[in-house]
Amino acid sequence: MSDERLQLELKMNEADLYLEEVFTDRRVGTIQRLSPVDKLGQPDASRPVLYIGQTQLMSRMGALPLSFDIQATTLAEALEKFAEAANQSLLETMQKVEEMRREQASSLIVPDAGGFPGGGLGGGGGGGRLRMP
Repeated sequence: MSDERLQLELKMNEADLYLEEVFTDRRVGTIQRLSPVDKLGQPDASRPVLYIGQTQLMSRMGALPLSFDIQATTLAEALEKFAEAANQSLLETMQKVEEMRREQASSLIVPDAGGFPGGGLGGGGGGGRLRMP
């Protein structure tokens, strides 16, 4: 295989660049502040600053990472809204997990037992469909 075929053609969108800062209390989680910048790294006041929260919750299956947008315009407001946004993210995640579980359960193939006496896969109630006169 040629090395040329392994190269990816990835080009960053220079009109959608952000400066990333991370704030943490080293206990509950982190807040990322994404400040828009132009391709020279200068602030771009035409786009809003974004806040993204991240935390982990322990479950029976291990750590459950959560990442969620926080609707805020300042770091102080993002700190204030962190718990509310985390709880909403957890609720949405649990709904998605339940939906995936239902989809998985409905995709199971169950053999049709209607053609065999006594149900099941035959052999227990006189054999299969063949009947002797």
